[in-house]
Amino acid sequence: MHSEPSRPQLIGDFGMASSSHWLSSSLAMRMLELGGNAFDAAVAGVFALQVIEPHQSGPGGDMVALFARGNDEQPTVLCGQGVAPAGATPEAFDALGLDLIPGSGLLPATVPGATPALLMMLRDYGTLPLRTVLEPTIALARGGYPLGEKASITIAALAEVFNAHWPTSYATYLPAGRVPAPGERFTNRALADTYERLVREAEAGSAGREAQLDAALKAWSSGFIAQTIDQFSGREQRDANGMEHRGLLTGEDMQAWSPTYEAALSVTSGEHTVFKAGAWSQGPVLLQQLALLEGVDFNPRDEESIHFVIEAAKLAFADREAWYGDSTDVPLGTLLSPGYADERRALICDAASHEFRPGSPNGRSPRMPDVHHFDTRNYENPAFAEPNFTHPAPTPGATAGDTVHLDVVDRWGNMVSAMPSGGWLHSSPIIPELGFALGTRMQMMWLEQGLPGSLVPGRRPRTTLSPTLAFRDGRPALAFGSPGGDQQDQWQFAFLATVLRGEANAQRAIEQPKFHTRHFPGSFYPRREVLGEVSIEESVGPGVIAALEKRGHKVTASPAGSIGKVFMVARDEGGFLTAAADPRGGLGYAVGR
Repeated sequence: MHSEPSRPQLIGDFGMASSSHWLSSSLAMRMLELGGNAFDAAVAGVFALQVIEPHQSGPGGDMVALFARGNDEQPTVLCGQGVAPAGATPEAFDALGLDLIPGSGLLPATVPGATPALLMMLRDYGTLPLRTVLEPTIALARGGYPLGEKASITIAALAEVFNAHWPTSYATYLPAGRVPAPGERFTNRALADTYERLVREAEAGSAGREAQLDAALKAWSSGFIAQTIDQFSGREQRDANGMEHRGLLTGEDMQAWSPTYEAALSVTSGEHTVFKAGAWSQGPVLLQQLALLEGVDFNPRDEESIHFVIEAAKLAFADREAWYGDSTDVPLGTLLSPGYADERRALICDAASHEFRPGSPNGRSPRMPDVHHFDTRNYENPAFAEPNFTHPAPTPGATAGDTVHLDVVDRWGNMVSAMPSGGWLHSSPIIPELGFALGTRMQMMWLEQGLPGSLVPGRRPRTTLSPTLAFRDGRPALAFGSPGGDQQDQWQFAFLATVLRGEANAQRAIEQPKFHTRHFPGSFYPRREVLGEVSIEESVGPGVIAALEKRGHKVTASPAGSIGKVFMVARDEGGFLTAAADPRGGLGYAVGR
């Protein structure tokens, strides 16, 4: 029996936007109303998220996007995931006595890619000038916005750390010497100044839209922003090990890198072809799960279905750790093949596996990092530890970092799914002249060499950022995504499987009980794993939970509506557009007409 969703699924034919914050969705929709397209709207919406969800994204972070124009036969991946700096060598970390790359501070900063990726998308596919797209975000940063509850909680958890070690962050996030309350008007005038200067420098060189965006890109990668980052990176700052370190990122690193457009990977299921970014992201794990579940029924409230999905996720994520990375040596053809899926599916039985079981594509032996020998100092500073993706509020001393997401579809059938993240307020100290922090994505690389995800200067960390696009009968049909680190492609998969197996109401599919496992080394410092663990919302029912425990799963039941968030837009064969947004978190909304 279907439960009634808490919100309607939106249906129209002009444009739709769905994101993790209603202000972002509204500003994206404003660009559509001004005559812009989905690319203008996505850029405006993501810029807004850099300001209004500072505990979950920022200008110094990263972004991965998938997009397609209405007549495209294949989508495109926009990679805004920056690379490890030239000076980020294993020897440099060994000289500091580190066996893990810290999860905060300046050391784990890759080249910041989110903002240049937005500028490049706007230049190449948008129609509106930079000023039009950025002015609403400048107004939010300068005039203020209502601070979200999670942002307030995160600031409170880190107030002592900011006061003792990151005074620039203290000045930005506790400007009155106290934690700002949820709903309080919050400003970041230094960031507003940065955006305004970016627009001024863009407009100073040319009256042409594309030339202005080229000038903005130059200001970021080799102008005042790169120069300021270079200077700040040379100062010692406290990081997750409780020690002071300078950064490795330089202005030269920023000048040498730029975002890229790439082909997407895909797996076909029925009339849908599902597309993800390459193995430098975790995106292929959703495709592997889809292949493993081909021909298998899925019911989000059925214990047997949930068990099968969890076991499939364990296998896919084991392959992620063994084989994925920014390398040409990833055996993707085999990993995504039906034959390999058949071989791996045979490993799933009625009982929960407590083993870590990467596969051997093409007969190759997997090589895994040793996650059990790390220095105990990696666990002694919980305020700087991995984000808490499971519950709506962090435990004392923990951070509540996550990620943000935005999907847009316009009346021409253009579709964008964007996943920005990083540059969180707890990742790194605020650069006072710019009003934002650097990201820490390099923590996802291993110092141990010879692994697909090993630290190599100039390579991308195997990011968790993983938006999704699906085509139906050769045309863009569905864009969706979910914040949540390692859990993104678990929550997305359950949503997708529900839709592909006949649920016509996407809002209902989004609101179904969510679950995930952490049966693999975490991507975030300090890289913990919990073999056999399953987190699930208690709304699935006590009988389902008991049945999962009987199968051997180590179940943690969480309150209803406390795990994960999914957002989506779609276009049907007749040209109607739809959108839905997860009510979890209290800020996400879909808008459209």
